[in-house]
Amino acid sequence: MNTKIITAIAAFGMTLAAQAASAETVRVGVAAEPYPPFTEPDASGNWTGWEIEFMNAVCAEAKLDCVVTPVAWDGIIPALTSNKIDAIIGSMSITEERMKTIDFSDKYYNTPSVIATAKDSGITPDAAGLADKIIGVQVSTIHQDYVTTHFGDAVAEIKEYQTQDEANQDLAAGRVDAIMADSLALDAFVKSDTCCEIVGAVEDDPAILGAGVGVGLRKGDDALREKFNTAIATIRENGTYAEFSKAYFDFDIYGK
Repeated sequence: MNTKIITAIAAFGMTLAAQAASAETVRVGVAAEPYPPFTEPDASGNWTGWEIEFMNAVCAEAKLDCVVTPVAWDGIIPALTSNKIDAIIGSMSITEERMKTIDFSDKYYNTPSVIATAKDSGITPDAAGLADKIIGVQVSTIHQDYVTTHFGDAVAEIKEYQTQDEANQDLAAGRVDAIMADSLALDAFVKSDTCCEIVGAVEDDPAILGAGVGVGLRKGDDALREKFNTAIATIRENGTYAEFSKAYFDFDIYGK
């Protein structure tokens, strides 16, 4: 082979290697438990779901080497602030309370919070309908904050769970009367189990439920936040976001 060609090939390979080496590694925290259709491990232990595809798309656009790092949900913010992970992509809502501790990217989806019950329960998603009922909810979530504020004490008994799946299973078994969570997470559950149904969305409370879901970031990590913001805007504009989303949803999950 011509010496000049060999030299050119070698130089090209060195350039690719240098580019790969220069890519910023970002440890992305996701909840360790399955949260379909957003994140869940497959039979081989590889993480799949809509948010994993979102992560892959924004990280490719931002030229970031993103590594999925499972963390227990109730410890995911401490993991971020203690530098064990660099970002959270785990359906974390942007709320004023969380923004006291961490920063967020621009939102990347926004869906309502709903109540699910056994079929034909007659329960409505409000204080009157949930009076004297047992409500299941995952700890360290906006839904826990909401039910505690709006349905706690004199209205209903609140039962807390470490994972959403545990709450779902207790509803299916009749150990709680209702559960509250994101509409898409519960939609996946009720479609997979004929026991239960979504009875409606709760009344919005922006102070608790927030303004959509964003990438959680450490305070002051402005450069990384801007990389995510630019990438989110770009994949929305170039059609990438819509393309991978259509395999999961028949509407625009981005919301209002």
